[in-house]
Amino acid sequence: MTAPAERRFAPATVTGQGFVLRPLSSTDVDDITDACQDGSTLQWLPLPHPYERRHAEDFVGKVATTARETGRGIVFAVEVDGRLHGCIDLKATDWVSGTTEIGYWVAPWGRGRGLAGRAARVLAEWALRVHGLERVVIRAATVNVASQRAAESAGFVREGVARNAGYVRAGRVDLVVYSLVSSDLHP
Repeated sequence: MTAPAERRFAPATVTGQGFVLRPLSSTDVDDITDACQDGSTLQWLPLPHPYERRHAEDFVGKVATTARETGRGIVFAVEVDGRLHGCIDLKATDWVSGTTEIGYWVAPWGRGRGLAGRAARVLAEWALRVHGLERVVIRAATVNVASQRAAESAGFVREGVARNAGYVRAGRVDLVVYSLVSSDLHP
């Protein structure tokens, strides 16, 4: 008896309304470095501080590549008008149970336009329809209202609060759990 073939996401470009989700490239390093020095970004993500160019290079060259090669996820640049406006990824993908989680951040120059929510919806539908996954989750700190609004605008359903389930720069936090399941896409 042979083991099932390891599943992973193939490199892809996914088009949304007013944006493109595409693989990260070395041309994104400067924008990632700038965005990850922003106070709001640092507040919600456990990033190195100070965030330096070498961190962005490692993210593009190693972290994103390893996520895809191991089958655990895939990282996309959220591009608007030829410039990176944020990143969004699928992570903690479990191909056997058909589940994955979305994480996202939006650069200061891309905020206030609903970009995270629109990108999350497009990526969730891609995961559910194209890759046959059954459940996509978004987790947001209970005090991160912007991230919760993005999940809700993407059509995710609030399930509840997972106590002490995450960490941010300030320490441990409770997380609001949202989901979108394959049956949500059918009338």
